[in-house]
Amino acid sequence: MSSPPSPERLLPPNLEQLPLPEEDWTSARALLRARQRIQVRRFAGPARYTEQLSHLRIAHLTDIHVGRVTPWAIQLAAVELTNEEKPDLVLLTGDFVCHSQRYLDRLEELVRRFDAPVMAVLGNHDYWSGADEVRMALQRGGVEVLSNAHTTIGLRHQMLQVVGLDDAYTGHARREDAVKGLRRDLPTIAMSHIAEEADGLWAHDVPFVLSGHTHAGQVTLAGLHELAIGKLAGHRYVHGLYGSRRHGEGAEPGAVYVGAGIGASVMPIRLGDRGQREIAIFELGYEPGAIEEHHEEQPALPGRPPTELQKQKRAAAVVEKRMRRELKASKTR
Repeated sequence: MSSPPSPERLLPPNLEQLPLPEEDWTSARALLRARQRIQVRRFAGPARYTEQLSHLRIAHLTDIHVGRVTPWAIQLAAVELTNEEKPDLVLLTGDFVCHSQRYLDRLEELVRRFDAPVMAVLGNHDYWSGADEVRMALQRGGVEVLSNAHTTIGLRHQMLQVVGLDDAYTGHARREDAVKGLRRDLPTIAMSHIAEEADGLWAHDVPFVLSGHTHAGQVTLAGLHELAIGKLAGHRYVHGLYGSRRHGEGAEPGAVYVGAGIGASVMPIRLGDRGQREIAIFELGYEPGAIEEHHEEQPALPGRPPTELQKQKRAAAVVEKRMRRELKASKTR
């Protein structure tokens, strides 16, 4: 099978000569600069899909973090670049906001700009900020939010099952609910904000999982991302492909991809190749190696699961933040 086309992302030449009003030039330049700061990385899907699909193109974005830390031009550019790839489906793996509900209207506006169908799961920042409100903003923008559930979508006269696992960081993931009733005869892909949940999904015959949360460490020089996110934070999967996209003796039963994200929650610093803002394009139905890929599968880090005390603190933080919001709202009535 030949490689899929790789459309050029051309920036308009002679920007100053475009018929733009003076007040629009600044935003236009910002958008062009933002496009250049986002990497579009390409990968084939697991070999198993070649037996189930002719070809589907999936775009994966994660950790958009609409808010003050990430420039609006970056988020607009991410949607623009995604649409230029003409994906059949866009999958978003959580953290749409950043500690605030102030920008939910902007989030709604952003996700409505995608040309393809969009599905999503929530992340820890969404729960900290108010999961119900974030979910409703996404739904108003046309996004199907999967919360420990799965659905089937028809694309190019082919059926694809999509599993959505709710946020595991804050204790909302319910794997058994998410996979209940999955059909084994249909191709399946899953979303989970926390990549370590992939191990459990593989055990349920889900061969490929998309995730986020880590931002790839944002600074990936000299292996700092693996030190900070892996050794210190305890993640097994930091950025990129892990597991195996091929079946065989000794191979992992599935693969997981950890996206580097579009936004940031603290500081918008991005250093090193792996830490660049990213859109990942997956060509399902192509054999691994059939197209030029950013990198191959890599071994998982040792990792360290969260302790029961950590789990309790994370769950308590969601409740505490909700109570603070409710108290603040009561004072303004």
